[in-house]
Amino acid sequence: MKEGPDIARIAALMGDPARANMLTALMTGKALTATELAAEAGITSQTASSHLAKLDAGGLLRLLKQGRHKYFSLANEDVAQVLEGLMGLAVKTGHLRTRTGPKDEALRKARVCYNHLAGDMGIALFDSFMGRGFLVIEVGVLQLTPRGDDFVQGFGVDVTRLRSQKSPLCKECLDWSARRSHLAGSLGRALLSEIEARGWAKRRADSRVVGFSSRGEQAFQSELIGNCLP
Repeated sequence: MKEGPDIARIAALMGDPARANMLTALMTGKALTATELAAEAGITSQTASSHLAKLDAGGLLRLLKQGRHKYFSLANEDVAQVLEGLMGLAVKTGHLRTRTGPKDEALRKARVCYNHLAGDMGIALFDSFMGRGFLVIEVGVLQLTPRGDDFVQGFGVDVTRLRSQKSPLCKECLDWSARRSHLAGSLGRALLSEIEARGWAKRRADSRVVGFSSRGEQAFQSELIGNCLP
């Protein structure tokens, strides 16, 4: 095929083990330095710089400068969604690098997927919103209904401001741990931010795990999920 999207180039950029480890580390949504990413990949800083340059040139990263320091993050949510999909495919086809254990169980329950909530709790939120008619899929596009607009506004999310942004309000993201959908887009990001602002949950510094307190999990279930658990 000589014309059309060059998926081979993107696959090659993501397919190198060191680059894959660095990209996965950025799925927390945090911006990391080249030194931190080198440690995540188990390579030297010089080798990491070469890999990061390739990822940056390929449009997969965003470079942020603060004084003399440089930080890297994923270019956008589309990159995160592709990575999440590849993780799901790896799990489905049995390509696992470690045995499952307690840490994996925590990841399956609740984790951050770039900037929104994933895992069982993210899926429960998506299913609840769909079941209560807050979200609908029309012509293949996920949309927030007027009823859903009222609900999330009442929860503290400024939907009017979100709609004025360039990024999509709602996106469906395939969850690698269950191969079911959770909510991405600016709404998914805003809901996770509000959950954290209320003190219900906190991201763990050393992983993608989102840890809910007992009170926070109860509030999440009563105020966001209701009786629409999957």
